[in-house]
Amino acid sequence: MKGIDDLLTRDRSNRRQALWQIPAIVLMAGLVGICVNYLRPDAIPVVGDWPVETSMAATTEDNLIISLPEAAKLFSARAAVFIDARDEQNYENGHIRGALSLPWYNVSKRFPGIAGDIPSGTMIIIYCDGEGCHLSHDLAVFLLDKGFENVRDLANGWTVWQNANLPVEKGNAVSS
Repeated sequence: MKGIDDLLTRDRSNRRQALWQIPAIVLMAGLVGICVNYLRPDAIPVVGDWPVETSMAATTEDNLIISLPEAAKLFSARAAVFIDARDEQNYENGHIRGALSLPWYNVSKRFPGIAGDIPSGTMIIIYCDGEGCHLSHDLAVFLLDKGFENVRDLANGWTVWQNANLPVEKGNAVSS
C-alpha cells in the first residue's frame, strides 16, 4: 500500500508542478517572441490603429481608397461610374443611384457586359458594405488588371453613403 500512496503523492506533485510550468513556458515564449520582433528591422507593430482604409490599401504604390467627400463630389458632377460589388439581392434591396451591379462572385460572367458600358478614362468607384468587406477592393484590383486606369474603392461604401443621406435607389434598374 505504501508504494501506491507514494505514487499518488508523486503524481499529485507532478501535476502541481506542471500547472505552474505550462503558463510559465507560454509566458516565456511570448516574451521571447516580442523581443525578437522588437529587434527585427521589419518589426510588426504590437499596438496600432488599423482602419479599414489601411487594410484595403493597394499592394502597388497607388492607394485605391477614395474618401466619401471625393466620391460624392464625383457623383454630383457625374464624373464617375459607380459599381456595386455586392450580390444581386443586396443590390436590388438598395444601391447608390445609377450604380452598375457587378457582383464579385460572378465577375467572370458579368464583366464583359459591364466593360462595354464604361467609357475609356472614366473614373470607376467600386463599393460594397461593411468594414470587413473586401469585395470592392478585390474588384478594383481586377479592373486595374483588365486595363482600367482610374479605379477607386469606397471603403464600407454602402453604409457610409447611406449615413451621409446621399442618393440611393432600389431595384434592378441599372444592372447589366
